[in-house]
Amino acid sequence: MLSTYQYPVFDYRQSEEQRLGQPQPHTVVVVGAGPIGLSLALDCASRGLRVVVLDDNNSVSIGSRAVCYAKRTLEVWDRLGVAEPLVQQGVKWKVGKVFHGEGLAYQFDLLPQDRHKLPAMINLQQYYLEERLVAACETSPLIELRWKHRLLSLAQDDEGVSLQVETPDGVFAMRTQWLLACDGAGSDTRRMLGAEFRGQAFHDRFLIADVVVEPQAADAAEGAIRGHGATLRRLGAEPERWFWFDPPFHPGQSVLLHKQCANVWRIDFQLGWGADPQEEKKPERVIPRIEAMLGPDVPFTLEWVSLYQFACRRMERFRHGRVLFAGDAAHQVSPFGARGANTGVQDAENLAWKLAAVVHGDANEALLDSYDHERTVAADDNLLNSTRSTDFITPKSRASLRLRNAVLQLARTEPFARPLVNSGRLSTPTPYRDSSLNTGDAADAGFSHASPRPGHPLLDAPLCVGERAGWLSEQLGRGFQLLSFGPARPLQVGQLAVEALEVGRDLIDSEGLLAQRYDGRPGTVYLFRPDQYVAARWRHFDAALVEAAVRKALAQELPA
Repeated sequence: MLSTYQYPVFDYRQSEEQRLGQPQPHTVVVVGAGPIGLSLALDCASRGLRVVVLDDNNSVSIGSRAVCYAKRTLEVWDRLGVAEPLVQQGVKWKVGKVFHGEGLAYQFDLLPQDRHKLPAMINLQQYYLEERLVAACETSPLIELRWKHRLLSLAQDDEGVSLQVETPDGVFAMRTQWLLACDGAGSDTRRMLGAEFRGQAFHDRFLIADVVVEPQAADAAEGAIRGHGATLRRLGAEPERWFWFDPPFHPGQSVLLHKQCANVWRIDFQLGWGADPQEEKKPERVIPRIEAMLGPDVPFTLEWVSLYQFACRRMERFRHGRVLFAGDAAHQVSPFGARGANTGVQDAENLAWKLAAVVHGDANEALLDSYDHERTVAADDNLLNSTRSTDFITPKSRASLRLRNAVLQLARTEPFARPLVNSGRLSTPTPYRDSSLNTGDAADAGFSHASPRPGHPLLDAPLCVGERAGWLSEQLGRGFQLLSFGPARPLQVGQLAVEALEVGRDLIDSEGLLAQRYDGRPGTVYLFRPDQYVAARWRHFDAALVEAAVRKALAQELPA
């Protein structure tokens, strides 16, 4: 039990199909009610798909687990109507500082530009996140949450997937057109298909300690940390991410500090290869480490303690017929850089619109193959960044250690060395530069390098709709949409209606930032996919070019 959080218990209910022994035809079944499965269910429902979510538990995750959620992830949740309370409850931050010994080696700003709707990052314990996602799912008439439902086996054919599911009332059969596996790193669904992870396991052990530091003790704790040589802002003012290499309070290892809500501080201690998990979790081992950091006179309470090792690996394919994998069920990364949950939510946004297009008859199943391509590319990008971070944080040889320490020493005074400092490259959305769904720029288009290219997510910007102030992100994400800086009109592509939002007619670029961020010369047109990624852009509107780009983004064969 935690002192700052009361775990909810969700009711198990026997479904009518189990009671009657008559399987009902389902469109989508999601396995796993964690952040990824719940986000995917909400996204599918927002696009008109009925979803059943199965989970073998009846509560939220134990411990804080995932903590940091990035701007792109928040934009996805904002489109789904759940971001505002998360941002209000979470701890917002954008600046990180990296220390070597007693000195500041490097600092960074994740969002130096002003005027974005959502922050660069928030810190929020995973159990709060899951509880809010569950509440959102419970309000949707298209989502059914089934707690204490464990998937035992599956068999698929060309029309769907047959499931055997265990509940407190016994085992029963289910049938679904599509099965979405979001059941975590130890995925039973993956095991049932005989699919394997490929990648690298790391042997270093790390200790997570969630520590309650009451506000009246926070000043003393920060003073103790500053006494170790760190020049820090007050936690209560503008929180920051702090990472130490070889700090005096934990010599020879690394430490990470994040503030969470409810006066909880997350502290990660590197322990090395030989640490005994059972011994290191004992309070008599943990408390002295924290006292060395905060000082012996600072009162605190241990909230949660865990040890972990990690791996950087993924499945070869994320699509296996009518079974598709997302989140940790499909790939695992190190915790450095907050890439796990953020990457999984981006899996969900990529998959949901494509699955909806297939189910609604707007695209064939070839579109789902693009989910596999785009998200395995993203997984490889995250694996590369995670592996590089791990190699820098935990050097495997004396030569590597000397090189790392030299970089950290140089970074204090030499700007060229600072990009080499790697305490975890923080999560950013992977662009789909080589996606088959993109339509490339015309040779003479001349777009600025900073503007979002095909395969890149939207850049948010403030605007006005009528008299109401708003944001570009609030206007996109319902389907294929045009954003034009000149005359453009909506059009029909098969059954799909493509909306046209014209700056000056439908939207007012009230601060000029929309044109600035999109290099919006008069006549410029952007085509956005339903997941708010750019599919194509031109310097003038041409209905035939737009139709061809929409069809390409749906993986449809173009007429000769």
